[in-house]
Amino acid sequence: MIEPVQLPSPWRDVRLTVVVPTYNEAGNLPLLVERLVALPLPGLRILVADDNSPDGTGEVADKLAIEHPERVEVVHRPGKEGLGRAYVDGIGRALDGGAEYVAQMDADLSHPPEALPGMLGALLSTQAGVVIGSRYVPGGELDENWPLYRRALSGWANLYVHTLLRVRIRDLTAGFKIWRADALRDIGLERVQSNGYSFQVEMHYLATKLGHTILEVPIRFEERRDGASKMTTATKIESALMPFKLRTRHRNIGP
Repeated sequence: MIEPVQLPSPWRDVRLTVVVPTYNEAGNLPLLVERLVALPLPGLRILVADDNSPDGTGEVADKLAIEHPERVEVVHRPGKEGLGRAYVDGIGRALDGGAEYVAQMDADLSHPPEALPGMLGALLSTQAGVVIGSRYVPGGELDENWPLYRRALSGWANLYVHTLLRVRIRDLTAGFKIWRADALRDIGLERVQSNGYSFQVEMHYLATKLGHTILEVPIRFEERRDGASKMTTATKIESALMPFKLRTRHRNIGP
């Protein structure tokens, strides 16, 4: 586990909301929240967007909100609608709640919470609209326990999307990042139509089309601690078709 960067004031005090979509993550969520609230970021808040998980993740999140009443908020969604819809809902609520910066991260502990202060510092010290915690820039790592087929799928997906969309990001499918609130408002969540993991690609594509600087910093990507991956055949099909839809859907968007 890395040591979090100690940011100077007033950087460490900014209003940062971490949006965490959940579906069957009851075993991982308490540890994630514990590590997030321990960060030297007093302005950090956590918004859990749960898609009515049958394993009781929503109830676990409610207990965490009682334990950390000023830090944790829970959104109970009616059912599983996909990662993209949960993020649109959660990010929209974070912006409405006054967040100056919004982070995205998975609940399965594959993204190291301790990297957030360094990522925030990189965002605040540049003109970037978003900072990505990247597996595929120099210094980035993949857990040696990550299955070979997942490595191959991730690598192929990035190459495939790069070829079709010509977006200059090494980790196009990354799900760990921090956005400036004004960049998110410029993108406009109402434009985003992806339901599954292709949400990440659509957000990166829109940010690029609108002229926002995207910065990648290296992280170590860990294998999930508990539970199972939510990647389904339907999700893979949506992800494969999405680049073609994006080129048509957003062809008239520019800075």
